Amino acid sequence: MKPAPFRYHDPATIDEALDLLARCDNARALAGGQSLVPMLNFRFVQPDHLIDLNRIPDLGSISIASDRIAFGAMTRQRLLERHEDLATACPIVRAALAHVGHRQTRNRGTIGGSLCHLDPAAELVNLACLHDARLSTASVRGKREIDFGQFAQGYLSTSLETDELVLAIAFERWPQDHGWGFEELARRQGDFAIAAASVLVTLDAANTVGRAAICVSGIEAVPVRLCAAESMLVGQPASGDACRAAAAEVAKLDAMDDAYVGAGYRKHVGQVLVQRAFRQAIERTRSKGSAHA
Repeated sequence: MKPAPFRYHDPATIDEALDLLARCDNARALAGGQSLVPMLNFRFVQPDHLIDLNRIPDLGSISIASDRIAFGAMTRQRLLERHEDLATACPIVRAALAHVGHRQTRNRGTIGGSLCHLDPAAELVNLACLHDARLSTASVRGKREIDFGQFAQGYLSTSLETDELVLAIAFERWPQDHGWGFEELARRQGDFAIAAASVLVTLDAANTVGRAAICVSGIEAVPVRLCAAESMLVGQPASGDACRAAAAEVAKLDAMDDAYVGAGYRKHVGQVLVQRAFRQAIERTRSKGSAHA
């Protein structure tokens, strides 16, 4: 229950951190530490260098524009949860974060740390996939932008190079009248999810689906967008039949199987959660339409 020996670094600027990542072999960056520190203690990871990012300023911001919402990589989960403007612009974030660990862990955990850890059932990872997130990264070699689809490579694996640091994450912002739904099943409150589903939807004047986004996590090694279901829903009445047809796409996924949860059960749970989240999203967008009528 104690980490292997490592050298601790405490940079005060982004440039210092990038220089350390470039010079130090087998280095890991420390953000909130809610996943990395337990892995260190169990010796699942044994870096020679630990680079603490917590003294670096300007990495904990939230910026809301008409077309996107940007987060500094060190933005704490608790700040995301309590930010009123974010709750208005993107209410699904607050709903999803209610499932993330406990208040004590959310006080330390960061959005960048969660995405870089890339647990297949993590709530913020699900939302990044749902919102077509784009990650801004930097190294001593320069900067680059990575779409989430290219960032998420596999189980706990990203396309981030060993000398790169995530600086910011941008979510696409949906119209203010969109509906949303988030559903998750875990063995107990705050535990890792068995599966989760998130849905965003807009309706047109004829009560048909104008646009939809559906993401499921905890089923495959990375979150999955149900693109076929999203395309199928557009132009269709927001009905129970459409909801069930969209959820049926989960059965086609290559679900994980482990000692606790079988692949078939994960698929079944995923289908149920998609239906629940879709119904929530439809009800919310209809209520917004009624409020503005």
